[in-house]
Amino acid sequence: MNTTRRNIPLLYAFSFLQMTLFPMAVITLFWKEQIGLSLSQILLLQSIFAVAMVVMEYPSGYISDRIGYRTSLTIASILGVAGWGCYTVATSFRDVLIAEILLGISTSFISGTDSALLYESLRRGGEESDYASCEGRSTFFGQSGEAAGAIFAGFLYARWPLLPFILQVGVWLLALIVTRSLREPRREPRSHASHLMEALSSARYVFAENRRLRVTMLLTIALGLSSFYPVWLIQPYMREAGVPLTSFGPVWAGANLVVALFALMSHRVRTLLGEQRMVLLLVLLVWCGYLGLGWTAGVWGFLFYYLLTAMRGLRGPLLLHLSQAEIPSANRAGMLSLQSLCFRLLFALSAPLLGRYADSAGVGNSFRLLGLFYLLVLPPLVWLFVRLHRSTKG
Repeated sequence: MNTTRRNIPLLYAFSFLQMTLFPMAVITLFWKEQIGLSLSQILLLQSIFAVAMVVMEYPSGYISDRIGYRTSLTIASILGVAGWGCYTVATSFRDVLIAEILLGISTSFISGTDSALLYESLRRGGEESDYASCEGRSTFFGQSGEAAGAIFAGFLYARWPLLPFILQVGVWLLALIVTRSLREPRREPRSHASHLMEALSSARYVFAENRRLRVTMLLTIALGLSSFYPVWLIQPYMREAGVPLTSFGPVWAGANLVVALFALMSHRVRTLLGEQRMVLLLVLLVWCGYLGLGWTAGVWGFLFYYLLTAMRGLRGPLLLHLSQAEIPSANRAGMLSLQSLCFRLLFALSAPLLGRYADSAGVGNSFRLLGLFYLLVLPPLVWLFVRLHRSTKG
């Protein structure tokens, strides 16, 4: 009997709780209005958050493969309680920075570990082929959780700016209870080389030896960033467009429900279109989203952001499944963490520059710049992806 099968509903619950972020729909406003940060400081803060994740990203994945996925998710939950707890007493950039570093390390312990545990739990029962569907459901529950947290965010913030953060501490206490109920799956034995040699071997496998994995990860990172930059720009964009503060929660909830629904549909769209045409659809959604955000003004302009969230929902299950199929079991969390490390490093390098540009030129011009960037970057990546996957099938 596959005793780890019970992990799957528990991972759905963890995903729901992890993404039930009461402050998220108003956090940029909190930073600007309660702490007094500028947009450049906000994106610098997120850059430092990304650096904290970069520093811990691969080590945390490597540690997960060694001490166990359950233990790593427990550590993440404890750090989540501490990080959001710091927000309840924050009054300065330094206080927020401490909170973000704790939350960055927490996120790094989750990154790769939850997906690896899901895949290995299915693998124990010979159900790897169900991974994309289960990953889609996990994303659905996660984004539904964020939508549930966001829908009343504006009301909670208006009532008392600290109330969303206090509720968030309680959410992570519940997540801690869930992680203690998980079961660790048995996996392939790891090699007995030194830790450094194993780390170098994993990096070599990802970046040099397996071309399909490398190109799939590069495309995943590029598309991931395309939906991540707007997360920090869409709130001031809506503020400038005249969207009422009380609508911020429902708008954010709507965005997350779009991610949830399209993640749930992802494996069906893959079956209908095939991998290559589905990737072309993802690129089209990115281009149309930025075209609308950059060149459309007005209260309803934020709806183009929903095209990017739809892309995000479709992308995750598809590209994660393709990556998982190429990764050996013994180093699964570590190699997935390498992908997240690259994502966070690129964000850390680019976000402060984007923040300065947004402060000086405006949020709308920032979206135009990003749209032009993705018009140039995505076509060669898609061409490499299609060529390698076509040659593999041939």
